[in-house]
Amino acid sequence: QVQLVESGGGLVQPGGSLRLTCAASGNIFSIYVMGWYRQAPGKQRELVAHIISAGTTNYADSVKGRFTISRDNAKNTVYLQMNSLKPEDTAVYYCNADLRTTMFRRDNYWGQGTQVTVSS
Repeated sequence: QVQLVESGGGLVQPGGSLRLTCAASGNIFSIYVMGWYRQAPGKQRELVAHIISAGTTNYADSVKGRFTISRDNAKNTVYLQMNSLKPEDTAVYYCNADLRTTMFRRDNYWGQGTQVTVSS
């Protein structure tokens, strides 16, 4: 069994910063990709950023230059540093991991989500 636990969400003023953390635990053999998605009210869930085990990153155009994703492979943890936050960044942010629980089984897992609200 695998769990992804997010933390770090909250209320912040426009222009402010937040850091999200997601720790994966459980029966983990290896993790290939870890990432963050978000879903605003009335909208579809969208990719924010992801990072593969070797360190290559990918960002949504809307967050490039403002958000930074990083990863601690030894701790099975992924971070999302969010700077220059805008009201349109308001959403529930979900952690996602593409991982193996054994050498032969690969699955995709989601965290429970953490609310980020950008408002004055």
